[in-house]
Amino acid sequence: MLDIRYIRDNPEMVQENARRKGYEVSVADLLATDDQRRSLGARVDALREMRNQNAAKMKGGRPDSETIAEGRRIKVELSGLEEDLATLEALFSHKLKAIPNMALDHVPVGQSEDDNVVARIVGVPPEFDFEPLNHAQIAESKGWLDKERAAKVAGSRFAYLKGDLVKLQFSIVQFVIDNLTDREIIREIIERAGLSGISDEPFVPILPPYMIRTNLYDAMDRLEPRDDRYKLEGDDLWLQGSAEHVMGSMHSDEIFDEATLPVRYLGYATSFRREAGTYGKDMEGILRMHQFDKLEMESFSTAETGLSEHRLMVAVQEYLLQKLGLPYRVLEKCTADIGKPNACGVDMEVWLPGQNQYRETHTADYMTDYQSRRLSTRVRRESGELELVHTNDATAFALGRTMIAIIENYQQADGRILVPEALRPYLGQRSHLG
Repeated sequence: MLDIRYIRDNPEMVQENARRKGYEVSVADLLATDDQRRSLGARVDALREMRNQNAAKMKGGRPDSETIAEGRRIKVELSGLEEDLATLEALFSHKLKAIPNMALDHVPVGQSEDDNVVARIVGVPPEFDFEPLNHAQIAESKGWLDKERAAKVAGSRFAYLKGDLVKLQFSIVQFVIDNLTDREIIREIIERAGLSGISDEPFVPILPPYMIRTNLYDAMDRLEPRDDRYKLEGDDLWLQGSAEHVMGSMHSDEIFDEATLPVRYLGYATSFRREAGTYGKDMEGILRMHQFDKLEMESFSTAETGLSEHRLMVAVQEYLLQKLGLPYRVLEKCTADIGKPNACGVDMEVWLPGQNQYRETHTADYMTDYQSRRLSTRVRRESGELELVHTNDATAFALGRTMIAIIENYQQADGRILVPEALRPYLGQRSHLG
């Protein structure tokens, strides 16, 4: 969430930012509630001081009736005001959490995802001398995909992945881990992207929990919309919707030493979403599933290096896509599409011949200190001062969508799938699947 002091100092800017992001909130109403909260808090503090002074009079002997009566009066009045303050604090917190993060100045202003700006297009979509199939047609014909039996066991939008498709998934996982844990490759990515003054610290691979408590999910500002999440009945736990939800929250209530930053994680997790409201071609194959596997990046940094971390993650995404030879385009997300906790965001879309269009495969989000304020994740600077860290998260690869892109872009006339050269060492040097 935003710092209330920043909101007090910049109410018009905060209100306009919320409008541009598409959130119906009232900054004036929030500030009025804050004024009431602060005024009542001052009265409660004054009464507590009076209570302490009155209690001091009762020590060392029998207090007089006036002192006893005063103590009772203070107790009754304080009890009522503390209840009122607790109610007001809860209302204030609710209103404060509803205020979205401030978009950075370079974010395009727009009213929907249609106003996202194509920053660049990389690679050329393949041309075929045959009618290309979509991934579902190919995978089902080869016995790599069984949704019928999965529906029998778990319901719709689940699948059994089999054979070479499983091998392909784990080859991608190992390829990414090998690259992002290698300092030399991180340095190469930094140099290729023209970034300067940024750490070449590699990513630490993580297998995180698949579940997260309500308070931390909410503090990450990733719990909503709840209708898209899976709640465990009888427990204060949710199935996470992406690895960054459980990586970004893992250092809550902790303090980093400045010398240890940035801390970069690469998390692999099976994630869960209801995917409500999707239909049509998105129901085919493994494009939109209730259960899916992803490799996600998460970083914790100082305020000065937060935006550079974001740019590094975008550069990592492009490096990985180029290594696989997949044609893609980069989109700068507009104010209405970056999301409530985000200060800026980038999407990448890969060309899918089976759909004859670009489809989203990656996103990179920079949250500044919006998440860490509620998580109380801080850094002790070399000066000794404590500050909130800045957080970033980004997709390394959504495994299902990456395999869709490989299958469709590398399909051959004989029905086989050409294996990208970068993945061949992880598949026994096989050049084709199927």
